[in-house]
Amino acid sequence: MYQDQLNGLLALKRVADTRNFTQAAKSLGVSPSAVSQTIKQLEQRLGVALLSRTTRSASLTEAGESFLAQAGPALDQILSALENVGTYAAKPTGLLRINLTRQIYPYYVAPLVASFTKKYPEITVELFFEDQQSDVIGNGFDAGIRLSDILAKDVVAIKLFGPVRFVTAASPAYLDKMGRPQHPQDLLHHDCIRPRLRDGPYERWEFDHKGKHFQVQVKGSLILNDTLLMLDAAVSGAGIVYTTENAIADKVRLGQLEIVLESFAWISTGFYLYFPKRAQVLPKLRAFIDHIHSENKLAEVT
Repeated sequence: MYQDQLNGLLALKRVADTRNFTQAAKSLGVSPSAVSQTIKQLEQRLGVALLSRTTRSASLTEAGESFLAQAGPALDQILSALENVGTYAAKPTGLLRINLTRQIYPYYVAPLVASFTKKYPEITVELFFEDQQSDVIGNGFDAGIRLSDILAKDVVAIKLFGPVRFVTAASPAYLDKMGRPQHPQDLLHHDCIRPRLRDGPYERWEFDHKGKHFQVQVKGSLILNDTLLMLDAAVSGAGIVYTTENAIADKVRLGQLEIVLESFAWISTGFYLYFPKRAQVLPKLRAFIDHIHSENKLAEVT
């Protein structure tokens, strides 16, 4: 069906309901002349008159009544759906789906979402945890949260926080038994707990020393696809883990983990909220973006 045919059908239904071109046009957001012209084009295409027009009103012909008796309910559903979808553009509401890594949830995203849902109770936030890089948009999410270093170029990215230091750590018991590495190359002689990404284990760990960036390809007997379980494994003495400093701050403070190779820590610019480049951002996502900005400004003040 051509677009002008659908427009003609919807205009016909509105005129039939209101018996008035002006009221029908107002409900459709167009001019009365546009409604009249659209219906005329439909009649010409069908080869039959659907409306009887006077200077003051309009009524259905026999053919028009017969047609709407069959098609009217379907057109009502379309008009109702158009009205309902319009509410999404009017106010922040609905389901906001965000894809993110597990490791940043406890210390940053959790309080952010808690304050956001309190401020916008009509928005439901769904958090889908996925440590590996994902086709966020293709899988039906409104936005994702990832490191800037892996973001695609065709997205809009808004900084959440950073810079972020990536460190290596292990339990004191493991380090007492296996020794404390003095240089990243020493990791080749250690059990390194590696995360599972889409293309395989993440085993080329990144380091920086005096402005020089380099990688070390590590090995180990344990691969996990959950970063929080990786930290638990490191606490239990399974090996050395590579993670953000913030993610293990509590465990370091409690003496469960010890940071090693601190002078070689690699620094990322940080984590970003990202979403596709669109002409219009839905109010629910715009509200979340505005909330991020307000929270970041509050953090700067405090």
